[in-house]
Amino acid sequence: MRSNVFLLYAARGVRGFGDGFAIIILPAYLTALGFDPIQIGFVATASLLGTSLLTLAIGFIAPRHDLRTLLLLGAGLMACTGLAFPNFEHLAVIAVIAFVGTVNPSAGDIGVLVPLEHATLARGVPDNERTRAFARYSLIGALATAAGALAAALPDFLVLAGIGKLGAFKLMFYAYAALGLVSAALYRRLPHVVMDEAAPSAPLGPSRGVVYKLAALFSLDSFAGGFTVQSLMALWLFERFELSLSAASVFFFWSSVFAAFSYPVAAWLAQRIGLINTMVYTHIPSSIFLILAAFSPNLWVALALLLVRSALSQMDVPTRTSYVMAVVTPAERTAAASVTAVPRGLAASISPAMAGVLLTTSFSGLPLVVCGVLKIVYDVALLFSFRHVKPPEEQRGSVSLNDAKS
Repeated sequence: MRSNVFLLYAARGVRGFGDGFAIIILPAYLTALGFDPIQIGFVATASLLGTSLLTLAIGFIAPRHDLRTLLLLGAGLMACTGLAFPNFEHLAVIAVIAFVGTVNPSAGDIGVLVPLEHATLARGVPDNERTRAFARYSLIGALATAAGALAAALPDFLVLAGIGKLGAFKLMFYAYAALGLVSAALYRRLPHVVMDEAAPSAPLGPSRGVVYKLAALFSLDSFAGGFTVQSLMALWLFERFELSLSAASVFFFWSSVFAAFSYPVAAWLAQRIGLINTMVYTHIPSSIFLILAAFSPNLWVALALLLVRSALSQMDVPTRTSYVMAVVTPAERTAAASVTAVPRGLAASISPAMAGVLLTTSFSGLPLVVCGVLKIVYDVALLFSFRHVKPPEEQRGSVSLNDAKS
């Protein structure tokens, strides 16, 4: 079982590396094709919307199918996405590829493979190890994403070597396709697992109420986050401060590193103050730093504030995932991961297009302000709704999960 966990960690790292450069390359590639911020925001919205619908489908069919097979299909889709992007230059076709593909502009924990990996990982660890396991999973993914962000500078070097700019971007997408094949090779070594504990007609059972309430709150958080998905954040830095692609890759590398090392800190903190408190009390300060970054007088101040934000903003990732896996039965885990992820993805799919319009206003930092304010509202609502609902490892005189579900 431990070897299966290591395979999931490795696959998460491979995917993270691909996402790390793809989400930076994508807006630069679209800009090179002549698209404006509004059109790029439209592509980002298509990507998030398609990701959400595919994730919803996976979450509800997974309890009755082999998780290993579904993981392999997801890795195949990743390879096809990398092959398709470089071969089309019409906006409508690119939007369709973004809709059905796996390149996610948010670089976050949503995607067709995420609920499958979460359910598989949760099966392999006990309750008292669950948060640490997800912290390691998130750490590996973030470090790999950081390395991928650094690799996004490769097109600049390829151009110096004599390759055209568009050709260099296309080679990066082919590399993304190759990483999809590497992921498939890792998934092939996993055992066959069917979540046959779930009733075929009810992927969600006793935990339905808690899952829907969490999904509603998470959707508000993701709607806010959609205003500053990494692709659009890169675009803001490109246009507001004329940041180069190479400099952007270095910044997003360190941003991902800061986020990565916050995950084990989040697991340590959660053992002392609880999962919900860790999510809220680290998230609110990060939103404040994001708002301040919008008013930065120069590039260096903006980057410094955004790096501090990165060190705090993702500490809710392993804690949120661990909490969701704790409040449901094992048979409900894939559906719960999907149902809590999909509204987030759908909500996040709306805001990038809105952010693209806001970026064209006289105050281009407005998307950052909107994001920060909405995230603070989410944090207060989450604390108020779930501060007394504890996972199994925290239940000492608090509301039980079974009571909460009823």
